Amino acid sequence: MKTIQTGLDALVNSPPKRLFGMKIGLLCNHASVNRHFVHAKTLLHGLFHDNLTAIFSPQHGFFAEKQDNMIESEDTIDDALRIPIYSLYGKTRWPTQNMMNEIDVLIIDLQDVGTRVYTFIYSMSYCLEAAKRYGKKVIILDRPNPVNGVSVEGNILSADLTSFVGRFPIPMRHGLTMGELAVLFNDHYGIGCDLEILPMKGWNRAMYFHETGLPWVAPSPNMPTPTSAMVYPGQVIWEGTNVSEGRGTTQPFEILGAPFISPHRVLSTLNKEIMQIMPGVTLRPLAFEPTSNKHTDARCLGFQLHVTDPQTYRPYISSLALLQSILRCHGDQFQWASPPYEYDEVHLPIDLIIGDSKIREKLEAQISLGEIETTWQGELEAFKEIRQKVLQY
Repeated sequence: MKTIQTGLDALVNSPPKRLFGMKIGLLCNHASVNRHFVHAKTLLHGLFHDNLTAIFSPQHGFFAEKQDNMIESEDTIDDALRIPIYSLYGKTRWPTQNMMNEIDVLIIDLQDVGTRVYTFIYSMSYCLEAAKRYGKKVIILDRPNPVNGVSVEGNILSADLTSFVGRFPIPMRHGLTMGELAVLFNDHYGIGCDLEILPMKGWNRAMYFHETGLPWVAPSPNMPTPTSAMVYPGQVIWEGTNVSEGRGTTQPFEILGAPFISPHRVLSTLNKEIMQIMPGVTLRPLAFEPTSNKHTDARCLGFQLHVTDPQTYRPYISSLALLQSILRCHGDQFQWASPPYEYDEVHLPIDLIIGDSKIREKLEAQISLGEIETTWQGELEAFKEIRQKVLQY
């Protein structure tokens, strides 16, 4: 197994001379480590000493300790370096002028999970906007897309459903790294800040995270393993329903269920047409009892998703197929979750997550998944052409 060099490794191995003497900010969380689990803040402090003047943290807090959305983090002080940690999921989502006045350059080192609704990429975009507004430079320390940088899947976000889980018209599974997304947001969508990418070395676009030789540190509390990330582009849809996505268990997103589900009945309705669009995954019936979140301490029946072939597995369409089957079998007890979701008080959470209310309506109407998927192919192909222009590897 080949161990790649991340953007953090590149910075440490060959620190840009222009950074010495500059006041540095670092957007990161506890997963921003090198292959030896040494944190980026420690490495940057070792290089630049007191010139590392501020840390910024995304959703879930610096230590990814906040379990769910709409649970904010306070600003605090780093215990070791005695510098401020500014929360970008607290009183503000954008770095303020006072925060940006403390730095000359903002370095961003975050582990993304390759899915449109993961908020770290939008915290990055807000930082690009703040850097443009206040005349600061941004450097992205690139990291792997853990679910590979080849596969692109799903519908494009509808313009009327923009939110903190979807700011730009990209598909659910975008196939880009953080650095590539930064270039897309900055250049194609017109943010226009002074941006630099420190690329990885040795990363192959077809790699899944377990092939990189890098250690996995959960970037958020319900992303404990690379397998969690592998299923997340589809399994995140359950957040918009009364079906548990496995929060409050040891296998979030890998399992789903609810007290009213009959696994046998659901499996029996997954006809051959649907099963043909669900390759590379086995659905194993199970029961579980969440210790928190939906259906706390209740016996839930459902499935664990076992990914048997990552190369053919399509997480988004597979989970939509499961959702449609549960709608068919248990429409009398199944419910869409009610607002708010990520502070949006108006739209159904499922619409914000899927990114197109028409898809929800078609699922409800039991229109075939093949027909639904056809409706977004034109926009997806257009995105792929745009995407080609920002690829770094």
